[in-house]
This record gives sequence, C-alpha cells and structure tokens, in this order.
Amino acid sequence: MSNVPFYKPHSNEIELFEHAYSNQLPLLIKGPTGCGKTRFVAHMAAKLNRPLYTVACHDDLTAADLVGRHLIGDGRTYWSDGPLSRAVREGGICYLDEVVEARKDTTVVLHPLSDDRRILPIERTGEILQAPPEFMLVVSYNPGYQNFLKGMKPSTRQRFVSLRFDFPESALEQEILIGETGADAMLAKRLVNLANALRALKEHDLEEAASTRLLVYAATLIGSGFDPVDACRAAMVETLTDDVETADALMEIVHASFGR
Repeated sequence: MSNVPFYKPHSNEIELFEHAYSNQLPLLIKGPTGCGKTRFVAHMAAKLNRPLYTVACHDDLTAADLVGRHLIGDGRTYWSDGPLSRAVREGGICYLDEVVEARKDTTVVLHPLSDDRRILPIERTGEILQAPPEFMLVVSYNPGYQNFLKGMKPSTRQRFVSLRFDFPESALEQEILIGETGADAMLAKRLVNLANALRALKEHDLEEAASTRLLVYAATLIGSGFDPVDACRAAMVETLTDDVETADALMEIVHASFGR
C-alpha cells in the first residue's frame, strides 16, 4: 500500500466510493477548489488497483478529446483512443475534473456510460464499447463557480451518486498537513487557524477560500527553511487576491498568526 497516495478521510467517503465501485455506479464529487477531491480519487484508484485517467475539463474540450479521433502517420490513417475510451477498454477509472467547464454537447457522450447500459458508442468507427465491471466514471465540480450557463444539466446529474466535499475540520486538517508535509504540530495548528481566519472573509473580500492545498504549499515552503510570514504571503495571500489593499489586510492576519 506504499504506492497509495496519502489521504485522510473526512467522513464515510471511502466506504461510499467502494460501494459505488462494486455496484457499478458513477460518482459525482462536488466541493471547493483545493479541498482534496482529486487526491481522494487518486487514492481510491490506487487502493482498488485500477488505472486512472484524469481529464481537466475546459470549454474547448470536445467529444473527440474524450473518445478519440483518427490520426495520420506513416502514410496511413489510424484510430487513437481518448482517455475515456482507454479507461473503458482497460476497466479503469475515468475522472473528469471540473466537468461543468466542458461543453454540454461534450458531456452528452457520458449519458450511455452513466446509466444501466454502460456503453460507449464510438460513432467514427461504428464500435460500441461495453464497459467491464471494473470501469468507473467519476466527475467533479466546484459548486461555488456554478451559474446558469455552467450548471450541470439535471439529465446528467441524475445519473450519478453524489458526494459533497468541504474543507476538513481543524483537527483533521492539521493531521493532513502533518502527514503531507512533515510539519510539526504547532506549525500545523497555526496554519489551520490562519486558514480558518481567512475563510471567514470569503464572502466579503475573496472569491475563493484558502484551500487545504495552499496550506500544504505554505507548510512545504516553511519546512524547507523559508520564512513563515513570507511563505504565507507567497502560498496563500498573493494566490487569493490581486487587490493590493485586500492583500495588505490579509497580511495583517498573517502577522497576527505568526507574531511578527
């Protein structure tokens, strides 16, 4: 199990994932940026010993990017599978990160895979792939970015079992920092307290909250000998805002947390 990525469970998400996998149910994970969604999927894929194909979705993502396309090489035309097709053929896990960023006409290709048919039609070759029991479709998105244009269609949402992620409770987040970076308990506590103070400002001055990922970055910089206050500025404050006045206000909280 040494090759399984480090992950500390928040609740019963590991059990839910395992039940969804064993019952061939697709899974939707929703939660803020940097709260551990991608790490969780990587952990579960390794734990279940399945190949993982991760796709970072964006508004230029086409169905061909997922399914595959014909290519020309060595004087001939040949078919090249996309990550979704490869995952189906190999009985792997296909993870579509920030799926609502993809175009609606692209996500439609997921429909026959995410209901009881579990098939992937490849129109350009006439092939119909039947997903083996080991194949699993997992998608994620950040509800904080949702709007009318980028919300997931109900016809797509209702094909998935859903799991909500959030930032961990303070004690657990401290354990994550210690396990992820080797930080001592006092540093982990200070950083988590700082993050909670910054998160309290999210609705007022910040579009995004300070994520667990940013705490890991800060702890990593500090662990390598970088000044703690400067580490928090680089890993957290300057990442969260471009506004100079807001950054100055956040730095006051950093100084209070680290006594400088």
